[in-house]
Amino acid sequence: MNYRHAFHAGNFADVIKHIVLARIITYLQEKPGAFRVIDTHAGAGLYDLESDEARRGGEWLTGIARLMQARLSNETIALTKPYLDIVRAFNPKGELKAYPGSPLIARGLLRPQDRLVACELEPKARKALIDVLRRDEQARVVDLDGWVALPAFVPPKERRGLVLIDPPFEAKDEFERLGEAFSAAFAKWPTGIYVIWYPAKNRRATDTLAQSVARLAAAAKPPGKCLRLEFSAAPQADGGPLTSTGLLIVNPPYTLHGELKTILPELEMPLGQGGAARFRLEIPKR
Repeated sequence: MNYRHAFHAGNFADVIKHIVLARIITYLQEKPGAFRVIDTHAGAGLYDLESDEARRGGEWLTGIARLMQARLSNETIALTKPYLDIVRAFNPKGELKAYPGSPLIARGLLRPQDRLVACELEPKARKALIDVLRRDEQARVVDLDGWVALPAFVPPKERRGLVLIDPPFEAKDEFERLGEAFSAAFAKWPTGIYVIWYPAKNRRATDTLAQSVARLAAAAKPPGKCLRLEFSAAPQADGGPLTSTGLLIVNPPYTLHGELKTILPELEMPLGQGGAARFRLEIPKR
């Protein structure tokens, strides 16, 4: 799978991932101590929804565009507000023309004492990310392979924060590399919050990853927890476009499970493609 993000920015997978990211950072804000966000595969930062790539895929039309038009309960409106406020800030005239990636979602939720480290190896994407974060004293763009950066940057000096692991899945062994890199980082920082994104195309690969991550978390002292979320906008067809995505959240905030049980059912209709979407939210088996 080659997940070039310019074609997919703002799609259903981004919506789910960025809602979770925003909820976790909002939780971290509740304590006065500083925290750090480490984004291992940060991308370009900001995506033009009028570009040739975005127009060709048009995936944002069944993702962020639908969410912004959806009728949601007051509780879900409040829970998604931190995320949607950042999206609206990049579209001040009310027209949806740009979509912020995970580094800008995270940056938009930092307090003065908090920091962001964004790793991006691809030269064009890295330059775009540097341009959009230029002269930002709280955000650092690093020219480093995310797999190298992951164990190198933990634990952060703040000892609080989260690591977002969101690789492009361009290599056949990406699931194996993901498991190995998480294991190395978790051994150094078992109390950190980790958010791991994956495409849910191969059930054996996703189950193996989830079991491995959950087993490592449970073996930590004190034992960590793992939450598994999968969201399918439509049944995943062999060889077809991505319609199912997953997240593993290690050491999730105690509030997150309940918040997602409120939010996710209300996203099934607006984010569904050819029918209602489906989700699963569970503690993975070890």
